[in-house]
Amino acid sequence: MTEIDVVDRRILRELSSDGRLSNLALAERVGLSASACLRRTNALEKAGIIKGYRAVLSAEKTGVTFTAYITVGLNAHTKTAQEDFERAMATAPQVRECHNITGAYEYLLRVEAADLAAYKHFHTEILGALPQVNTLTTYVVMGSPKDERG
Repeated sequence: MTEIDVVDRRILRELSSDGRLSNLALAERVGLSASACLRRTNALEKAGIIKGYRAVLSAEKTGVTFTAYITVGLNAHTKTAQEDFERAMATAPQVRECHNITGAYEYLLRVEAADLAAYKHFHTEILGALPQVNTLTTYVVMGSPKDERG
């Protein structure tokens, strides 16, 4: 594993906030020369610490006005059931995040849809129709006062 020092952490913090920073601007913010900053950033990428860069999209302008978190309980606690469920979630465009969790449920999903009707279709016709699914509990997002996902 690559050792992450204080300077690397400053680079990571700045890039997490703005992944489009030029190398020169990033170097100025973290107190390095441009060449040293580029070497460190490339090393962080090569080590897999920086996995990629993303655009943060406007939900309203892209037509996504409904977000929900769903806990999912499976009817069988087998590797096959989990793999089948995870494969189905990987192909569902409404599922933006799928987490295997501990506790009373096996999975936590973050789902985005155009509206309540689109979500209901996904909930009933896609997610609810999977043979592995036993229980679903939906938590509708009413607002997000803090969201630091990239």
